[in-house]
Amino acid sequence: MKIGIFNFPTTYSMRLDEIAVEAEQRGFESLWVPEHTHIPASRKTPFPAGGDLPKHYWHTFDPFVGLAYAAAKTDTIKLATGICLVIERDTITTAKAVATLDELSQGRVLFGVGGGWNREEMEHHGTDYDTRFQRLEEEIQALRAIWTEDEPEFHGEHVNFDKIWSYPKPIQKPHPPIIVGGGSRHTRRRVVDLADGWMPIEVTVDSVLKGVEDLWRRAEEQLRDRSTLEISVFGARPKAENLARYEAAGVERVIFGLPNEGRDVLLPMLDKLMGFVAE
Repeated sequence: MKIGIFNFPTTYSMRLDEIAVEAEQRGFESLWVPEHTHIPASRKTPFPAGGDLPKHYWHTFDPFVGLAYAAAKTDTIKLATGICLVIERDTITTAKAVATLDELSQGRVLFGVGGGWNREEMEHHGTDYDTRFQRLEEEIQALRAIWTEDEPEFHGEHVNFDKIWSYPKPIQKPHPPIIVGGGSRHTRRRVVDLADGWMPIEVTVDSVLKGVEDLWRRAEEQLRDRSTLEISVFGARPKAENLARYEAAGVERVIFGLPNEGRDVLLPMLDKLMGFVAE
């Protein structure tokens, strides 16, 4: 099983490039970072996890700048977005950022995407909350076209452009894996129809495994080869029995979270996590 780690990079935590180096040395497969351009000060949209929203949500770095620094200091660790809010971004600009990172890292990008949860944040970018998932689907289709075609064009309700020239193209062919985050049946339908992987959050192991069963059923109905879909469990708890159940169900990757702390806290945590995995 592949083991990844997740962190909100901020000015008051261990540098992301240093985390990447230490994680790579210990054998972690991937490093995941989130995206929030900002958090609206109104705080009208409640935090999905409940309680107060942690401040690192509005202190986190730009994911592609941070991952580029990590790429420059490492050789093998995968560089992943968990998740990129493509619904708040310009499609063509995003395509270039992802392709550039894939080129500079020699093909190490995992492109996690999602629809997000903060209504006001989306609206500040001109995105309608109620149609965000329709836009997400168009974004995925348009990005694929830009990465794989010499003169791509796309004409949808939310994404629209005539023929363009856009380079570089990603090193990974046909493009970096597109991994859709979320836990709903609609998300799993999008995964089967449009993506290369699914990334549920571990609320409970049972809820994830129920979703896995649904994903495989949908893949079978759509004649989608299961080997072309990769499941990554986000926020997994380091428990041996959980990993065993995931592996038996066909999960290929688990992602452990790291707090926003310095080297003195994170390095022992990395050692402990890899010790757990080895055991």
